[in-house]
Amino acid sequence: MPTDCSNCPLRRLPGFESLSPEELEFMSHFKVGEIDVSAGQAVVIEGAKSPQLFTVLDGMGVRFRTLEDGRRQITNFVMPGDFIGMQDAMLDDIGYSIEATTPMTLCVFRRSDIWTLFRNHPERAFDMTWLVCSEEHFLGSALATVGQRSALERLAWALVVIHDRFRQLGRVDNGIFSFPFRQQDLADALGLSLVHTNKTLAKLRDRGLASWAEGVVRIFDREGLRQLAVMDEMESKVRPLI
Repeated sequence: MPTDCSNCPLRRLPGFESLSPEELEFMSHFKVGEIDVSAGQAVVIEGAKSPQLFTVLDGMGVRFRTLEDGRRQITNFVMPGDFIGMQDAMLDDIGYSIEATTPMTLCVFRRSDIWTLFRNHPERAFDMTWLVCSEEHFLGSALATVGQRSALERLAWALVVIHDRFRQLGRVDNGIFSFPFRQQDLADALGLSLVHTNKTLAKLRDRGLASWAEGVVRIFDREGLRQLAVMDEMESKVRPLI
């Protein structure tokens, strides 16, 4: 049975905004169901049109763009609470693909209902717009990282960002969390080779800052990573949940 919005496990996490009873009532009607996606399966395909929008209820994936010769560039990791498909709702087609890394459960919304949301529930529409703007802000930071930071700074930046996002999801225990992605995925996202990434991770481990082995990331010194990455302290913002 689909998860009732009033019992959504994500809403119990401190990283997401709470909703009023009226907002929950609306969301229970806006949501039309759930789908399960197997690991390796496409969630959305670049250039396609979809009649549906999604929120990730559980599981993780990668967002990427594909070049004409088939090479792909990972632009972000998709995590619970992420909203998928808004670009398709506004433009002629979607400009990226998403593939499930782990089994995923997605809340489903009808694309055709998006205009009702903007017309009758402007607060929810603002939340949806905020999520899209937040994604674009991240992509700008990621581009600046790839273009200007050294390999060591890139890895430090990425680990701080990922750690903080997992902490919002309640998945960090004393700096330790399971990270289901491949080191190749992170290397692709940061514009590094796998060999360079492995060597750089070894340097972070040797400095006592962080390690990543057998799917588990250990952050020993987040502040040290932040300073190494030459990044300002990021304010922990509560995210809206569609």
